[in-house]
Amino acid sequence: MHAECVWSRELTHEKLVPYLTEEAAEVIDAVESGSADALREELGDVLWQILLHSVVSDEFTIDDVAGDLAQKMIHRHPHVFAGETAETPERVIELWNAAKAAEKRERTSVLDGVPAGMPALALAQKVLGKGEKVGAGLSYAEEIQAVEALEQADGEDLLPQSEEELGETILGLVALARQRGWDAERALRGRVRAFSEEVRAAE
Repeated sequence: MHAECVWSRELTHEKLVPYLTEEAAEVIDAVESGSADALREELGDVLWQILLHSVVSDEFTIDDVAGDLAQKMIHRHPHVFAGETAETPERVIELWNAAKAAEKRERTSVLDGVPAGMPALALAQKVLGKGEKVGAGLSYAEEIQAVEALEQADGEDLLPQSEEELGETILGLVALARQRGWDAERALRGRVRAFSEEVRAAE
């Protein structure tokens, strides 16, 4: 396929990145739409991206990718393939994380491996979760207090009480940022970067 198609012969991993990003977003749309047919199609498109990356590479094949994945899943499921036991989902996660830590011994921070290119909101949630693991949760107490200060003196709580209301609040903040000429993505990414430094200091 690669040698016979003039378009694919020009491909590189770098050129493929935008397509992978777009296809992943379309998978999310399909999941949220609830359409099994759409999800099936979009998963196929993501699989096509994986195949293309494997064809483009001179260092590995799709068989290498699949083989590595199989080995990883076996290693991270010792309660299935080895002598460990896991009676709860929490125990499964513990075993997974322990196996992952053993594989990634070169990592010195809980933030190692967190993709900096994630969208700012997803990155914020990821970094906050990682920070809590090393006791850095108190570092963002001021931010929480600032939000909670929205509660009016008469006791009316302006904080969102559901995910739907949270979405409205976040969208409102983004609208406010646009009105004032601020870049909401850049603002959040900058604060997450600063918090990441606090996490590394806490370690």
